[in-house]
Amino acid sequence: MLIAAVATVVSASAQPRTTVTANKVDDNIYVGINAGAITGFRNYYRTQDGAKQRNNAFTAFSSEFGARVGKNFTTVFGLALDANVYFKNHKNCCPFAVSKTWIQGLDIDLLGTANLMNMFKGYTGQPRFFEVIALGGFGWTHAFGTVDKYNGINSKIAFDFAVNLGSKKQWQVYLEPSITYSVLAFGAIAPQPEYTNVMHNSGFQYNINKAGVNLKAGVNYKFRTSNTTHNFAVEQLRDQAEIDALNAKINAAKADADAAKADVAAKAAKVEELQKALNACMNKPVPPIVKARAANLQPSVVFGQGKSNVDRSQEANLDMIAAYMKHNPNARIRISGYASPEGSKELNQTLSEKRAEACKDILVKRYKIAADRIETVGLGATDKLFEEPEFNRVALFHDITK
Repeated sequence: MLIAAVATVVSASAQPRTTVTANKVDDNIYVGINAGAITGFRNYYRTQDGAKQRNNAFTAFSSEFGARVGKNFTTVFGLALDANVYFKNHKNCCPFAVSKTWIQGLDIDLLGTANLMNMFKGYTGQPRFFEVIALGGFGWTHAFGTVDKYNGINSKIAFDFAVNLGSKKQWQVYLEPSITYSVLAFGAIAPQPEYTNVMHNSGFQYNINKAGVNLKAGVNYKFRTSNTTHNFAVEQLRDQAEIDALNAKINAAKADADAAKADVAAKAAKVEELQKALNACMNKPVPPIVKARAANLQPSVVFGQGKSNVDRSQEANLDMIAAYMKHNPNARIRISGYASPEGSKELNQTLSEKRAEACKDILVKRYKIAADRIETVGLGATDKLFEEPEFNRVALFHDITK
């Protein structure tokens, strides 16, 4: 614990400050398998006559196979759950009692992990190709002894020398040397065992005579995280000047939005006012129209030089003609088109006809006047109607029912 505290202080002062994206509950989880061997530092056993025997260190081995599930809470610290099964390769291999079964023992360990590279060098945004990871913790042990079967508490200290592979560094292959201590054992012990391993002695202690050294290789797969990678992602931080500039833009945008809202509200009020005025005008009673006594109707439509389309400024005159036709449902009219003397005779004749037809087309299509109530005639060029030449580019209306 003291070493961990010192390492934390050193890492906080040594590495640059790095902020990573949020770590959700199901982020940065990995699973893996591993395999290797374990042997004892010292391996004692007793024969039936009580004689104490010892195998030389590192001469008796048991193979092991394990699985690992872990989660990294930060770029440095995490937790891992290890489950290991030890197989019988030697009749008396520490740290387990003598067993006649194929499986000598098993343990389940809860280990804290510390990525030493990230601790002292900082996190660069993705795992380095090579990393050193320290592990340590406690676990439960069960030995399948032939005479004395026992459970116990173990403690494990390890280092992973790991390389990260894959296009997204999602695979991690490691070599792990470790020491596993039996710090407390308890269980049924036969009164005269053929073999008795010293591991079952009770009492919480770290004793080299009750320890095994492991060496195994493994591979882990890191699941995809919420940041779309398989590892921690560095948060894109901004300095205060950038933050102030962004705040200024946000405030300006809010001011523009408020101004736009005010403008929309003002226009909506104007539209409402105009709508009320229009409604009042439409509901106003229409005074009776006195039928014209003269055959020649007063309104006329003036055209631009060389033009046959009705200008918007002249549409009010057509509106008067349409009103006349509606209030006189039996009336029929003739529209006479004229042109000023400029241009050829043929052109002016065609232009006068088109001007008369343009007025009829508006009366029929816009005002729904029956087409058979209107006839048109093009009278070509003239300078007799008005003194001003431009006034002779005109369409005149005659009531032909009188």
